[in-house]
Amino acid sequence: MGVPKKEQEQDVEIREDDALVKRAQEGDATAFDELVLKHNKRLYGLVYHMTQNREDTYDLLQDVFAKAYRSIKGFKGKSSFYTWIYTIGVNMTINHLKKKKRKFALSIDNEELGIINDPSLVDNTSYSNPRREVDLKILQRKLNETLMELSEQHRVVVVMFDIQGMPHAEISRILGVSEGTVRSRLFYAHKNLQSKLESFKNSL
Repeated sequence: MGVPKKEQEQDVEIREDDALVKRAQEGDATAFDELVLKHNKRLYGLVYHMTQNREDTYDLLQDVFAKAYRSIKGFKGKSSFYTWIYTIGVNMTINHLKKKKRKFALSIDNEELGIINDPSLVDNTSYSNPRREVDLKILQRKLNETLMELSEQHRVVVVMFDIQGMPHAEISRILGVSEGTVRSRLFYAHKNLQSKLESFKNSL
């Protein structure tokens, strides 16, 4: 059997990143710019769904990439560049949230708010019904509001697994915890979200 297409694509991406990292370590600033362009979108998604604040997201991304640029020569390649910079992003975002310790304003732009892809939380089978679409938008807002009530540790695993579709193994590497811990945190977070949303769903 051959290597699955997805794994082949991941291998190609890692090799491309390795080549860019090597150039960046040799002082090629344009190579680092290419790495930023390549990973900016997903990192934006991570930080935005964690903070749900555009201004904070832009500021944090600048800090994340600035730190990565300063530290690039010390990158030894023990993990992929993707895992390395995601780890920087997660740690800086969690530290930022812990420092603020306040209620975060939610964006009114529904297109940018990520909804959890868990069918046990949201029924997506009736989009053709206009009233149902309105109800789902309200539920989406409530879901994001409830997500912000989770602790930073539980919120980040939900964002990475449910919203960004990362596998347990990748989350484990980024957070520096076991896959069992990732599953445990997801179970707790999903249970918490379901409990808080159940009465709201029933009222729709």
